[in-house]
Amino acid sequence: MTAAFVYKAGVLHAEEVSLAHVAAAVGTPFYCYSSGAVTSAYEAFAGAFSDRPSLVCYALKANANLALVRTLARLGAGADVVSEGELRVALAAGVPAERIVFAGVGKTEEEMAAGLEAGILQFNVESLPELAALNRVATARGVRAPTALRINPDVDARTHEKITTGRAENKFGIDLGRVREVAGLAAEMPGISLQGLAVHIGSQLTGLAPFRAAFERMAALFGELRATGHDLHQLDFGGGLGIAYRDEVPPAVADYAAMVKQAVGALDARLVFEPGRLLVGNAGVLVTRVIYVKEGAQRRFLILDSAMNDLIRPTLYEAWHDIVPVSEASEAETQAFDIVGPVCETGDTFARQRPLPPMAAGDLLAICCTGAYSACMASEYNMRRLAPEVLVRGQDFAVVRARSDYAAMLSRDRLPGWLEAVDGAPQGAA
Repeated sequence: MTAAFVYKAGVLHAEEVSLAHVAAAVGTPFYCYSSGAVTSAYEAFAGAFSDRPSLVCYALKANANLALVRTLARLGAGADVVSEGELRVALAAGVPAERIVFAGVGKTEEEMAAGLEAGILQFNVESLPELAALNRVATARGVRAPTALRINPDVDARTHEKITTGRAENKFGIDLGRVREVAGLAAEMPGISLQGLAVHIGSQLTGLAPFRAAFERMAALFGELRATGHDLHQLDFGGGLGIAYRDEVPPAVADYAAMVKQAVGALDARLVFEPGRLLVGNAGVLVTRVIYVKEGAQRRFLILDSAMNDLIRPTLYEAWHDIVPVSEASEAETQAFDIVGPVCETGDTFARQRPLPPMAAGDLLAICCTGAYSACMASEYNMRRLAPEVLVRGQDFAVVRARSDYAAMLSRDRLPGWLEAVDGAPQGAA
């Protein structure tokens, strides 16, 4: 648990709001976010680099809820986007276009056009074919696209294999050995304005050594390219700094900042950062209700009204999330539960043999650290409605994304003519 979520009078609160009260008002499951936690995380990170030119661009891939993005925009954050949809959210949330970085390994020409029309800060280009496409799109519009080359530094981030992005065998970035060639080609393209370098080696890093190795290589390459005539002025270090889900001990922001400044030295460059999980991960919980307590032959199960479609991280990454009762337990006794959802897959499991106080149907649980990569990865698998999202500020709360509606879900489908109803019955009916 974080400082934003504490027990008061025996009930778990988000800031000053009882989660039991929210559950009664909006139903379960729901995600709940703390404005204060987001603000504190952003101010700590941005403040650590206030002594030199820098820009913190929130990575919308972590959570693209409009209210969260606007909260960060009002604090001065930019945005790191990886799709036209995220670009639209950032602009709608009030992020100035000149603070938006467009990243991602597979940008389409339509997405490039959208970024150019908006007037964004830069495109992080990840391959020579992408560079050529961006040049075509910009030239056709009579403009030059502000561009940074994303480098693959071949550094092992020492994180989960599905979220590492900086090794030579990963799909991301331009091979370190080809950067000089690609930079030379970019300089000759009429639609490209090469202004910097970018790197991002992975997500949920809990040590500084991989960052240091990547950043030192980047700083050296930046200086070399500038010395050979490239007018570079921006160095994008991406994101990736982790949070504590269980027993991890991520570096303090101050230690990370000190490492960055040492790696960069006296290099004259504006530093760009793209944190996502770090800013919102600890700011959210998923509140869910026990449907049944099932006594199996060898295990005791808590069957919840939330499922893998609401929180896929345990299924996808074998991820750990603390799970706590919303009503504080007075008993010292605990029982071991497999905590599962109602989806018809064994993978629909949040935790195995997790110790909890005795639980009963109707009890509320909070799954912790679900502000990042939770709601944004949710689906309607099994035709389950998307859970609502709630934002808290002090004593106030508001639903910032409503629970999806069955009628709207059904309305997205279209029947071909041969399946349309005849006299009120589907074709083929007796």
